[in-house]
Amino acid sequence: ENRPFASYGSALHITLPQPARAGQLLTLLIDYEAGEGPGVCWLAPEQTAGKQKPYMYTQGQAVLNRSFFPCFDTPSIKFTYSAAVKVPEGFTAVMSATSWEKQKDNTFVFKMSQPIPSYLIALVVGDIVSADVGPRSRVWAEPCQIEAAKKEYDGVIEDFLVVGEKLFGPYVWGRYDILFMPPSFPFGGMENPCLTFVTPCLLAGDRSLVDVIIHEISHSWFGNLVTNATWGEFWLNEGFTMYAQRRISTEVYGLPYTCLEAATGRALLRQHMDATGEDHPLNKLRVVIEPGVNPDDTYNETPYEKGYCFVSYLAHLVGDQSKFDAFLQAYVNHFKFQSITADDTLGFFLEYFPELKEKGVDSIPGFEFERWLNTPGWPPFLPDLSPGQQLMNPANKLAELWAADGLNMEAIESVDILGWRTYQLVYFLDQILQKSPLPEGNVERLSKMYPKISEAQNAELRLRWCQIILKNNLEAEYSKVKDFLHSQGKQKYTLPLYRAMWGGSEATRALAMETFSATAPQLHVQVQNYVKKILGLE
Repeated sequence: ENRPFASYGSALHITLPQPARAGQLLTLLIDYEAGEGPGVCWLAPEQTAGKQKPYMYTQGQAVLNRSFFPCFDTPSIKFTYSAAVKVPEGFTAVMSATSWEKQKDNTFVFKMSQPIPSYLIALVVGDIVSADVGPRSRVWAEPCQIEAAKKEYDGVIEDFLVVGEKLFGPYVWGRYDILFMPPSFPFGGMENPCLTFVTPCLLAGDRSLVDVIIHEISHSWFGNLVTNATWGEFWLNEGFTMYAQRRISTEVYGLPYTCLEAATGRALLRQHMDATGEDHPLNKLRVVIEPGVNPDDTYNETPYEKGYCFVSYLAHLVGDQSKFDAFLQAYVNHFKFQSITADDTLGFFLEYFPELKEKGVDSIPGFEFERWLNTPGWPPFLPDLSPGQQLMNPANKLAELWAADGLNMEAIESVDILGWRTYQLVYFLDQILQKSPLPEGNVERLSKMYPKISEAQNAELRLRWCQIILKNNLEAEYSKVKDFLHSQGKQKYTLPLYRAMWGGSEATRALAMETFSATAPQLHVQVQNYVKKILGLE
């Protein structure tokens, strides 16, 4: 059942003393009180990393900022803003703004000089401190995490920004700062301009999860500068951002690694489509969001990974990477500070490449633009990820060895996984998960042999290891699932594990209920509701 928008407040109708003329500037003063709604999150001290002081943050995407302040809460309208925020002694306020100034009486003054849609306005108040990590970047975190945050990101942010500017044009937001959120933050990252919010799960200690940061940096051009006019065309934000992320990653880390990361993304799309059925209406790029449906309830992998495939298909039609890069830069420059539809994007593409328009590339049988947008299912075109094979092949072979009935320990021991990068291990675990349940006893041996995996602190590895534990009914390690769900509340980690527990045995269902009743208070209200739905507690 979809929660109707009615539960997200009602429209504010304002009657003007006399009719306004088109183009006339009006000043409205609205006196209001907020704080109860779903867009403003109040955390008790125990929900923070430091456990000493309370914390508050706002999360606007998709349509929650209407519960934070009166606004035209649609991505089709952009505006500048300013704010003065008075906080208690011992707290600091930060916002998604181009300027930040502390004044007397613990008042912080913010100004955003570029027009942005309502969902990108964000505020945090907490016991937070900052450290510089680059010429235009600092990290913000609770005091107990600031050292780890500085170590993880010192010096690398600027490299990503410079490559992004080279590919997509000027970075217009001034600063690029990163705020490490408390563990209950439900997302990997939220691309609030000038100040990306990220999960503390990114503090892996080995810089292995920076692709999330590259993703959020890429939003500085795709999403924040050129924005989807409606949430039904979210792929314009996310598909282009995935493409941009992988372009930056290719420049910085090379093609094999980037193809491997893209392969793990494709696996997520496969899992999603297998779970929903390919022809589910959400598996289209252009989603019809009926009145009264919360856009957040349509959130899934399709706009990200199928969107990435469509942008890759456009690049494939062009056939020359540097020409397509030049197109992306022209696209950003043409539509900057605007909100657009897929028709605008594809129309601009065909105008930019008249020879392709001439050839009728928008209607090649089986690959029609129309079909990409409006037909659910698996992408008709998949970019070539074969450069990743040099990293994937060893992982595929090793997974096959572990899935065999009699384990060939000699062959297994000849593979040294200590030199593998995190995404190679993630890819290996995805293969193991697909082959699970493994023959009797194999998972126990695997767990003993690879403490790098079974005792990992890296969240991406922990998620997959927990999924493998559940799929193989490895009761001896059920406590690891519980520990992981106690340690963080990210939606993309939390929901798959509850689905797996609920779809499993009596024992895993009991584990789900016990874990949820203990952790519910520390979860974001939206995540709580999704878990309740999975556990039939609505």
